[in-house]
Amino acid sequence: MKFKDYYTGECARLIADKLCAVDSSFNADAFVSDVERELTSDPSFSARQDIFAAALEDLLPQDYRRALQLLEQILGPPLEQAEGMFTHGWWLWPVGRYVERNALRDADASLLFIRELTRRFTGEFAVRPLLAERPRETLSCMRGWAADPDVHVRRLASEGLRISLPWARKLTVAIEYFEEYREILTQLKSAPEKFVQKSVGNNLNDLMKTDPEKAWLIIHTWEQDSPSPATRWIIKHGTRSLR
Repeated sequence: MKFKDYYTGECARLIADKLCAVDSSFNADAFVSDVERELTSDPSFSARQDIFAAALEDLLPQDYRRALQLLEQILGPPLEQAEGMFTHGWWLWPVGRYVERNALRDADASLLFIRELTRRFTGEFAVRPLLAERPRETLSCMRGWAADPDVHVRRLASEGLRISLPWARKLTVAIEYFEEYREILTQLKSAPEKFVQKSVGNNLNDLMKTDPEKAWLIIHTWEQDSPSPATRWIIKHGTRSLR
């Protein structure tokens, strides 16, 4: 089965039933019908996410904060370990797309929700419109995320900043707000979890391809400070494109 084929009427029914459980006024049948009607043309993965998100936009409360409150109630418990983000919770991808499309309606509420979302699945796509349009405020929030006790939130502080995040538009906030970007990566350079290390290394690798001078500035600074084994692994991973 192709990955896109997970997002069918069955997935729509799963989401609809969860929303009905927290809000009996949610029109589950209309949601499923709207999604299934648009799926008849066998759209791409990305188009399917937009179909689900558009149906949520039509049927969730127009009060965005109220809509986020309902969505937060269906997220389920946070993941307890670093593993699991891309093993469970695939039904949450359309929820992330809904927030990605609407994040700028209320940036503060969106950031709070994205933190909760990433503790169950991923919020790396949803945060990017905020970085593009409100970079300073979003970077300030992400500095806090880099020190969060939840490993998934710490990873998001890095992963959301990537220049060339797969399946996302290129984002150059790392170049334009380099000091803030470097500070966040430096906070994470000794992360014990390989899950976070890989994200930081991927960040460096993206930067190395776009602006090698800035990438080497970060690396040389880290190398002067008795780098930990984690930092050495991140540097190796972040320079792999040179090999």
